[in-house]
Amino acid sequence: MTADPSRHHGPFTGHTPPHQQQPVTRPSRLTGPLLVVSTVAMGLMAGLFFAFDVSVMPGLDRTDDRTFATAMQYFNSEIDGNGLFGLVFCGALLTTGTAAVLTYRRGRRPTARWAGLAAALYLVVLLITFTVNIPLNNELADLGNPAAAHDFSVIDDFKGTWETTNILRTLLCTAALGCVTQAVRLHGRAEALPDGR
Repeated sequence: MTADPSRHHGPFTGHTPPHQQQPVTRPSRLTGPLLVVSTVAMGLMAGLFFAFDVSVMPGLDRTDDRTFATAMQYFNSEIDGNGLFGLVFCGALLTTGTAAVLTYRRGRRPTARWAGLAAALYLVVLLITFTVNIPLNNELADLGNPAAAHDFSVIDDFKGTWETTNILRTLLCTAALGCVTQAVRLHGRAEALPDGR
């Protein structure tokens, strides 16, 4: 006589019990380091923009146009030729975006949303930089040697627009830093829980 399996186990439905349907996936091992690097890079960029807002530009505004143009040309030349700056400038977006993708694929949606928002905010910073600030830097470079220049009309446009957009970059980058910090917090909480959630 064959025993009825449904007496002990219930009818067979063909479905896996709920606790086995969605196996827990741990966050990628790369996520933590990427978020840390992203936080550092975002902080460095926000700090650079902030330094121009509160010290560099106000200080230059107190000088004459010739001195202003000379100093800004030197600043831009040093930044453009600095490999470390380029690494941080581009790496902030790369690391944040990659962390957002990894956490999303692992089902860590809250962390992914915050990292993705940080990447989006910083992407706006890059767009402003390439469409406004860099073209203004190029116009200032086209002035040539300020010691021999006579027309400094470009300085007025530079001061008004460049300084305003730099303040905007500071605000956006600081907001992105806050978002990626929240992503780090959520990632750490997920790592601390026994089931990885």
